[in-house]
Amino acid sequence: MEEITKLLEPDTLLLEYSLGEDRSYVWEISNGSFRSFVLPPQREIEALARRFYDELSTLEAGTGSRSSAAAELSRILLGPVWSEASRRGRLVVVPDAALHLLPFSALPAPGSGGPLVDKLEIAYLPSATTLALQRQRLAHRPAAAKWAAVFADPVFAADDPRLTVPSVASRQAVKQNPPRGGETGDPLSAFERLPFSGEEADAIARIAPRGQVWTARDLAASREAVLSGGLRDYSVVHFATHGLADTRNPELSGLVLSLVDAAGRPREGFLSLSDIYELDLGADLVVLSGCRTALGKEVRGEGIMGLTRGFLYAGVPRVVASLWRVQDHATAKLMTHFYRALWRDRLPPAAALREAQRSLRRDPRYRDPYSWAGFVLQGDWR
Repeated sequence: MEEITKLLEPDTLLLEYSLGEDRSYVWEISNGSFRSFVLPPQREIEALARRFYDELSTLEAGTGSRSSAAAELSRILLGPVWSEASRRGRLVVVPDAALHLLPFSALPAPGSGGPLVDKLEIAYLPSATTLALQRQRLAHRPAAAKWAAVFADPVFAADDPRLTVPSVASRQAVKQNPPRGGETGDPLSAFERLPFSGEEADAIARIAPRGQVWTARDLAASREAVLSGGLRDYSVVHFATHGLADTRNPELSGLVLSLVDAAGRPREGFLSLSDIYELDLGADLVVLSGCRTALGKEVRGEGIMGLTRGFLYAGVPRVVASLWRVQDHATAKLMTHFYRALWRDRLPPAAALREAQRSLRRDPRYRDPYSWAGFVLQGDWR
């Protein structure tokens, strides 16, 4: 435990939760102190967490942090540690069980009623020991030469109007703001095009100096491009596409890239979790700008086994990913704010995500937590 406290800056408080059948615990760890508190049983906390998640993760619900579940979770999870947390600038959370579903940024801060994102920067770790091992492993890795590689707006179907000869010209309708996850039952149209993901890629490139961002759009957003080995040169790797998170069989999780070639013939476009584990990346950050990319199968003592774990294993110290079915347009807006804060304002990734979320929250169109709270940063916050 002493080794962990040495890794925490004076303005950082780490909270590690453990949910149990009869009682649960939270360990409060800072630079120089350690305390523990007893919490209610797992069934009580998980019921509230799942209810809050259901309220947050659909636009129609629209209740956000005003719900009774949010207030009760704040009292249980943050109340015992708030005297210490309120004096800090950053909260690092090691969640357990259903708390992996919980965006702490949307919880009301005790005493204020406003969301926690207004008070604190928030990051997540799979375990406290992960941070020490990760920093030790990456301490002497040289910085990548280029700023970012962005994969966006892949081609999913043979009738896509971007192809030279679309196979079914009549099927060219595109939803204006689809979720970034394929859900329809028709295997020929399981993945809707994400038109705003292309705008997202263009916006990211405009923020960086000329030549620092490589953008792979349309057919170029391919599995082959990811596996080519060329991504080693980029500090950030950004995927603006559909993600699949299988909570029962994590090996079936992955990212969906272009599924056809220029002639509309099928090609392998699914970047599987096993592909991700084998990547050789020099990136400081991976952004998974798709649906439910932070989810996976929970393994007791190990955390969530899914896409984020795959990239952490591949040598990436931090991953930004989503907890629910995020919308195309709102996500593009959030990511534009995020990269502006990251590159122009030179904020660390966790602070940049917080600034982007607060920017969206100030916009009446995206005020509800459904639009801004779905993305979380997992890994090293520095």
